[in-house]
Amino acid sequence: MEQLIQKAILVGVNLNHQDDFDYSMEELANLAEACDIEVVGVLTQNLVKVNTSHYIGTGKISEVMALLEANDGNLVIFNDELSPSQIRNLESDLQCKVIDRTVLILDIFDQRAKTREAQLQVEVALLKYMLPRLIGLRESLGRQSGGVGTKNRGAGETRLELDRRRIEEKITALSKELEQVVAHRQTQRKQRKKNDVPVVSLVGYTNAGKSTIMNAMMEMFNPSQEKLVLEKDMLFATLETSVRNISLQDHKSFLLTDTVGFVSKLPHHLIKAFRSTLEEVAEADLLIHVVDFSNPEYERHIEITNQTLKEIGITDIPTLYAYNKSDLTDHVIPEVQGDIVYMAAKPRIGMNELVEQIRSRIFKDYIRCQMIIPYDQGSLVSYFNQHANILETSYEAEGTKLDLECRLSDYGKYEEYVIDLAK
Repeated sequence: MEQLIQKAILVGVNLNHQDDFDYSMEELANLAEACDIEVVGVLTQNLVKVNTSHYIGTGKISEVMALLEANDGNLVIFNDELSPSQIRNLESDLQCKVIDRTVLILDIFDQRAKTREAQLQVEVALLKYMLPRLIGLRESLGRQSGGVGTKNRGAGETRLELDRRRIEEKITALSKELEQVVAHRQTQRKQRKKNDVPVVSLVGYTNAGKSTIMNAMMEMFNPSQEKLVLEKDMLFATLETSVRNISLQDHKSFLLTDTVGFVSKLPHHLIKAFRSTLEEVAEADLLIHVVDFSNPEYERHIEITNQTLKEIGITDIPTLYAYNKSDLTDHVIPEVQGDIVYMAAKPRIGMNELVEQIRSRIFKDYIRCQMIIPYDQGSLVSYFNQHANILETSYEAEGTKLDLECRLSDYGKYEEYVIDLAK
């Protein structure tokens, strides 16, 4: 069957003069584009409160119809989440498919989900969204097949034909499976905590360059290509949390995690479903907030990211700002100003500065000292060679003398061998 070209009219209601209204409409257009939908018209309305039956005023309905007709439109996308009855009423008046911002974001996530965990998270969010909307969706299926919000990539019409009870059972079963995946991830996290390796998390607005920074670091410190993560100039290229070990030259190492990007009005079902992925961030020792500095809206992106972090309960983790893509601005790079590193990950400018800033923040619990380790404790010398920064080794009558920088925890454990603390 030939794929129907989707031509959409975007509709938004500006309630009580919201500051970010124009921006969120622009973002809606980007989301539509990410779903291969052609935007052929935009209609907005200023209201004090939304119309409970149709979301927009009745006069606007005929304007939407006129736009659909003039542009051969076959889809209307609303900027806010619609209630089941609003979808029903709008579809019966407009005689075409109506979806909202939530479905659009869910659909993008559905297309991009690669791992089993991400697929489960998206499916649970999708089913929870659909549960109260079954009737309206079932009617719209008769009207048009294919495209965003109906097909959801092979899940197909059968998914919508499930009755409420079977959908609820499916949600329960999927949530159980998701819990097992999450438990496994928590075990891995506990293990990492036990190994005392600091965790650094990349966060930021979608498409700010988090994956590019991660790949640049991998290239610098672990140049084995198969560990690279997908980087693409598109919204939500990364849904999976990738964790990579970064080993610096002086035997210090940290774990770098890359997380899903944020966007304004991220559907609450999704935030809930992705909570386990985002818990990676909650346990980090340092956040690197990646900002697309070349985007004129970068300050708003910072705000959206901070707001989303707050929603998932992350407020007090030290943060370093990576003002990425600074090569596309007039700013001289690389440059460090307090907590901000002006850089460009793609051409690899400013990466050393970023690593230095990370290093100065996460390796505070190291101590410089000298130890003499008896010759019969050779395994301890090997241990320090692997887990500490050895500055000098010499051999004395009573054992191997090490001038080293080691973790405070190791210093405490082997204090009996310490002969001198560096001033």
